[in-house]
Amino acid sequence: MSHVSEMWCCHWKWKLQHCLYLFTLYIICMQQAAHGCYNCRTTLTDPSGVFTSPCFPSDYPNSQACKWIIRAPHGFIIQLTFTDFDIEEAPGCIYDSLTLDNGESPMNLCGITAKGLSYNSTGNEMIVSFKSDFSIQKKGFNASYVRIAVSLRNQKVIIPQDPDVDAVSVAETVLVPELSQFTLCFEATKSSSDDNDDWKIFSYTDASSKEFFSFGKTIKGHFLSISDAQCILDNALPRNAEFFTETFEQLCLIGDSFSGTIGVYAKSTYHNTYCPDMFGKVIPGNGRLVLGSNSNEVSSLNGDIYNFRLWNFTMNAQTLANLSCDVKGNIVDWENEFWSIPTSALKAENNLSCGSYLIPSSTIEPTSCANLGSLCQATVNATTPTPPTVTTNMPDTNRTDKPNNGGLFYRISITVFSYNSNSESKVHDVIAEWLNHTFQNWNYTVYVVNISIQPGSLKEGVREKRSIDSKSFGVLALLVYNATNNINLEEQDIRQKLINNNESIAEGYRLHTVDVDPVEKCLAEENPPNYFWPDTRPTVTNFTFCHGSSVQIASRTCYLGLQNYTSYWGQPDLRNCTENAADIANQLLNLTGEGQQLTSDKVNDVVQKLKKIVNDEEIDESLGSTVVTIFSNILNSSDSVLAASSSEALKTIDALALKIQFTGPSMSISTRNLALGVSSINSTSFQGSSFSVSPQNNASDFQIDFDKDQANAFASVVLPPSLLKNLSQDDFEVISRAQFTFFNKNGLFQDAETPANLTSFVVACSIGNITIQDLQDYVKITIKHTKIQEDPKPTCVFWDMSKNDGNGGWNPMGCNVQPESNENETVCLCNHLTHFGVLMDLQGTATEIDSQNTKILTFITYIGCGISAIFSAATLLTYIAFEKLRRDYPSKILMNLSTALLFLNLTFLLDGWIASFDIDGLCIAVAALLHFFLLATFTWMGLEAVHMYIALVKVFNTYIRRYILKFCIIGWGLPALVIAIVLASTNKEASHVYGKELYGKDASGQGGDDFCWIKNKVVFYVTCAGYFGIMFLLNVAMFVVVMVQICGRNGKRTNRTLKEEILRNLRSVVSLTFLLGMTWGFAFFAWGPLTLPFLYLFSIFNSLQGLFIFVFHCAMKENVQKQWRRHLCCGRFRLADNSDWSKTATNIIKKSSDNLGKSLSSSSIGSNSTYLTSKSKSTTNTYCKRSSHT
Repeated sequence: MSHVSEMWCCHWKWKLQHCLYLFTLYIICMQQAAHGCYNCRTTLTDPSGVFTSPCFPSDYPNSQACKWIIRAPHGFIIQLTFTDFDIEEAPGCIYDSLTLDNGESPMNLCGITAKGLSYNSTGNEMIVSFKSDFSIQKKGFNASYVRIAVSLRNQKVIIPQDPDVDAVSVAETVLVPELSQFTLCFEATKSSSDDNDDWKIFSYTDASSKEFFSFGKTIKGHFLSISDAQCILDNALPRNAEFFTETFEQLCLIGDSFSGTIGVYAKSTYHNTYCPDMFGKVIPGNGRLVLGSNSNEVSSLNGDIYNFRLWNFTMNAQTLANLSCDVKGNIVDWENEFWSIPTSALKAENNLSCGSYLIPSSTIEPTSCANLGSLCQATVNATTPTPPTVTTNMPDTNRTDKPNNGGLFYRISITVFSYNSNSESKVHDVIAEWLNHTFQNWNYTVYVVNISIQPGSLKEGVREKRSIDSKSFGVLALLVYNATNNINLEEQDIRQKLINNNESIAEGYRLHTVDVDPVEKCLAEENPPNYFWPDTRPTVTNFTFCHGSSVQIASRTCYLGLQNYTSYWGQPDLRNCTENAADIANQLLNLTGEGQQLTSDKVNDVVQKLKKIVNDEEIDESLGSTVVTIFSNILNSSDSVLAASSSEALKTIDALALKIQFTGPSMSISTRNLALGVSSINSTSFQGSSFSVSPQNNASDFQIDFDKDQANAFASVVLPPSLLKNLSQDDFEVISRAQFTFFNKNGLFQDAETPANLTSFVVACSIGNITIQDLQDYVKITIKHTKIQEDPKPTCVFWDMSKNDGNGGWNPMGCNVQPESNENETVCLCNHLTHFGVLMDLQGTATEIDSQNTKILTFITYIGCGISAIFSAATLLTYIAFEKLRRDYPSKILMNLSTALLFLNLTFLLDGWIASFDIDGLCIAVAALLHFFLLATFTWMGLEAVHMYIALVKVFNTYIRRYILKFCIIGWGLPALVIAIVLASTNKEASHVYGKELYGKDASGQGGDDFCWIKNKVVFYVTCAGYFGIMFLLNVAMFVVVMVQICGRNGKRTNRTLKEEILRNLRSVVSLTFLLGMTWGFAFFAWGPLTLPFLYLFSIFNSLQGLFIFVFHCAMKENVQKQWRRHLCCGRFRLADNSDWSKTATNIIKKSSDNLGKSLSSSSIGSNSTYLTSKSKSTTNTYCKRSSHT
């Protein structure tokens, strides 16, 4: 029985153990499942998003430790909103809690406090941490976040007292134009501790730091200075001891140089001050505007400045009275992109006049917490400061959009009686609270934008004066309704909503009157003449076509004034309108007339205005003649003045010729420097055409003829009958005109990349707006030279707009010089149409190589480089494959030289093929690589010479640690450093140094192939020619020294005949010549009558350098031959493994001098000089050291 009981107990004991095991496993699995229901440690970088507590909306698990990092780019802040929030509640949030780190001070949240609240970060990062303990779980939270750009409207600038350190200035990208009229408004404060009566608020200077515009105060009073004239403004300012105090005051200054008056608008009053010295004073453009003083002689205002705005027109008193924050300065505005402000000078505030922020909230003690638990939700109030954001609404309304999208606006006027307080701020808080509560969760999507309080009552929108004992207050509020579903909201509905909610207003306050009116539209008007603006709702911008144009757009915005909630029209934006193009053209004609000094900026401005006229207006013959005359006047300017705008000018002239309207078969316009001719053509019956320009008798203009050649013409173009033969059907049908242009002056055609000079006039020809190229019958162009050329070497070229990064350049492709050309004129045949000219090789820089020799040299070069690459690879593989061959220094140096040669030849062979892809970045990379391997080849040839000098001349006591490593640093690092310096000096414009060029042109500039190489001649001559020159001189010197040493040693031999000595020395000379790159010196002698033969020698020997190095320094070396025979041969040619390498050191030393004459890059030199500190070369111990040291 006891045995059975014992078994029974054991059974239950075993069963209980397993039950406990299963129960524990279940608990662990449940916890893991709970812990794994949400990934709550992550970084959020999207512009907006949502995240929740684990398992939301179910209860969050216990023992959680979550962390969300919300990160935005610099310049943004994070706004976090809790749409739902329920975390275990406890004093001090000691159990479960959410910690919010906004970058300033972490805060702990729990209970339901944070539901519906928003929090802003102080920087571009916010960290949210959540933890839960082992018991009591709640629903958790649901949070949304959005990144918000920081606005300058919410920040003031502390005027720096040291402008040299922290200057606050208008950004360099903002160009201030010349101002003859202006309106300038800003707000400023002045520290009460500043007793200085000599200061400036702003200063405007030119490039030479000469001041032209400033405002400040001296002992005489407040002043405005323009150029050298100063106007005292104290009579126009309110009669106070100090206008600027510790609170912001707005000041507007209005200047008009045509009347000599300065207007001042301050404290809602406008006064004019006549300053005769200001008459005709103009503020020059392109200066630097600085807040504070720009001079050490006068201090800056010790205070703050805000909302600095500048316009290039004057505003009247009514416009200034209605001036709102939405009216942006068209020259300078208070926005981030207009200013360059150091961080130390910025300070955010929430009570700025144009700041955008949430109406703040404050905590009000609840009367009952029965429904909210022990912690109550804070209510919204309008006075407690909160961090600024970019919204301007009360946050607890049903806002779905911003107020500037054309919503409906309502003006709410309320008179309220207060029985408890006469404080305006207290009334403001109560009304804000009440309005927020009234419109919350209404059927209409509305929100209150702004609230203002005035003592006294409001009647018909006019503020009455307030008596001392009055407890009535007038309240103005602006309500915005976003009619998303096209549901009308009547003002009566708003009024009834407010009256029905009268009882909910705070105790001690009573509504007296409530009026609701829709904000009026801006009424239709015509301003300026011919511009009609229909009725427009506030904040809506209306667009219309410019007068007389179907392309250009004018705009005008209906603004909403937040001071009195009325609408008003802004100034029409006519910047895109050319308005009477003929009048503008006549003004430009006077501006560029004879005697006018034009700068580069003025020329560029004129060209841009002409471009706008040509592109946007209808061009008749009269307007076209004026435009051509303006361009002719511009051409009188120097080349340096024309350089910046030449490309745009040529494009505009081409567009003018294409667009000008005319009647009859042709029209022509002739001026002193430019002639334009347009001829109508019939594409179906076209039989060729011609155009010529010749001088007129007793006139400075030119005579233009169509279809008739002039004997003494400056230029003529003959179009063949087959000109239109290969056009597509679409192009064929649209052709209606041929355009011809003649340039008497060539200032618009500047090509720094072409060394030859333009010695002829320039003539252009085009057919309609299509491209004519690859003609079967050539176009014949005859152009007179500007000077007689005694020994002409002309090249027919055309102006290629795609060259030089779109700036244009001369290109000879498709044009040939005809034998009938002479010293007076050049005849060209071209297979395309464009701008044509003649280049002369006045300095003799063009090669005198005919096309046949060019082809032969190209063939030799490519075949030789291919062979050189193959044998350089063979040399390199031989030394890599056989370890015994690369034990000494010369072999390792030879391997590096072969590597450089191999990649130099491969890059050269692939260069032309890569250039055909026309990918600029790829071509630049290939050109830089070719440059690098060329310099590396030069460097390793120089290092070969240096090593031979050390090995053969300075044999003793020249031990160098890490010998090969130092050589490699020089051999590869020095070329890399040169390339890096070249690229760094380009200022991120590598295309100015490397790129695709046409090489291999013949004497007439024809033929050639695209090749990726160095474009900049200075870089080429310094880093290639100069670099090689240094290496070449070094190698020549080493060549002479080494040959003297070899001949001296071999001369001591008595067991050789004279013939053997001569042959041995000759082989040493040849091997050293190719090893040290002496054949590259042929390039220095390719001048004059010896050009062609030396070019042949250069091409043959240099392209085959890899082959000769393989023959003399690899194939003819005895130890290389033995390794080949031992590992690559079979049968009787195979060499036994121990046939040679077991010889004693004495025998090797004995042979070393013999091997010296065979190859100076052989291991024999290494056996004599590898271990350079040895005193003796005759012991076995020394030999072992040398052969084993690497």
